[in-house]
Amino acid sequence: MDSYHKILSNYEALKARNMKLDISRGKPGTDQIDLANAILNILQQDDYYSTSGVDCRNYGGIEGIPEMREIFAELLGLKSSEIIVGGNSSLSLMHDRIAGFYTHGVNGSEPWFKQGTVKFLCPTPGYDRHFYICEYYNIQMIPIDMLETGPDMDTVEKLVHSDPLIKGMWCVPVYSNPTGCVYSNETIKRIARLKPKAPDFKVFWDNAYTVHNFSEPRPIIPNILHECAINGNEDMPIIFASFSKISFAGSAVAAMAASDNMRKAISKQISAQTVGPDKMNQLRHARFFKNADGVISHMKQLGEKIKPKFDAVLSSLEEELAGICEWTKPKGGYFIHFRSKEGCAKRIVELCGEAGLVLTEAGAVHPYKYDPKDRDLRIAPTFAQVNELKDAMEIFCSAVKLAHMEKMESKNNSTQN
Repeated sequence: MDSYHKILSNYEALKARNMKLDISRGKPGTDQIDLANAILNILQQDDYYSTSGVDCRNYGGIEGIPEMREIFAELLGLKSSEIIVGGNSSLSLMHDRIAGFYTHGVNGSEPWFKQGTVKFLCPTPGYDRHFYICEYYNIQMIPIDMLETGPDMDTVEKLVHSDPLIKGMWCVPVYSNPTGCVYSNETIKRIARLKPKAPDFKVFWDNAYTVHNFSEPRPIIPNILHECAINGNEDMPIIFASFSKISFAGSAVAAMAASDNMRKAISKQISAQTVGPDKMNQLRHARFFKNADGVISHMKQLGEKIKPKFDAVLSSLEEELAGICEWTKPKGGYFIHFRSKEGCAKRIVELCGEAGLVLTEAGAVHPYKYDPKDRDLRIAPTFAQVNELKDAMEIFCSAVKLAHMEKMESKNNSTQN
């Protein structure tokens, strides 16, 4: 590695460029969003009826219009009768399920808040929004190591089978956030075979990136709903998905799927919140995509926009930091998981921020934002353009080297003293 003074000088020169770029969230870039612009004007003035004859301008249709239920069903390998299509955000659907279970229980069970300090298993590194929902409801989070095959199932099984206060587990099975891993078939089957001590245990199956492949054929994983049913756990999983990174992030459509028993209970809760979702938006999406094949075709176009962005980041990391740090090389999804030397992640984020590059907060991929080794970071390449990312990665790699060198110098001074 270069000398401290050379690394510092290079960082100061990059800082002087006065960059202003925020890649802290997994937002789609304008070039991606533009591909769906036809949705805005796809309906004619008299086009407001679904295939079932429902006037989408009016109330009703708690479970969504048939066209969108069918599209989600095809993409998720389910029956349309197992699908509920809601508003624009799967995160809202997940939050509402937690809120309902917390205050009213699961299918007649005692509400979670009355049972004591309930807990959730949180594969880590993981999705900060999942963690925030738990933190908001004072649900104790238990980190579970993420392996290349998914969560460490030996630990999951040991905990779930022994503790009745463990009420659920977060899962992002395809291109997991932020590691980009795809759960192995064996991991999924082991999840489906769980025998929780808590009868109201739920698997929150966030299949957000199921069609977000860009460097390989779309991965097809075992169907968690059907696998659980085979093992007598038909009510255990709730599947979530959305078009938030497919069409418009702020005005897409989201869906969930569950067993007949769970779906009826969920529909009852939804009926207390609304007399129907935005069916006109669902109709716009259905007209635009037409079917699952239309979605897959659209995702191919998106992949052609996204892949060069990931390639730019990965190329810079390989050129500048090979042998120094570790990072994932995802074939889909929205993130790259970066692992620095211990004790450096916060400093890297700070240095990048001072140079005008905003990253996801250090520690965000851990429950309570506590990374005990201060080394895990999430890089979100999609929002920026390729030329911006190349400039951004110059700053990032320089900041990594400087943070590492500062740590080394501090350690050496400490030893000498």
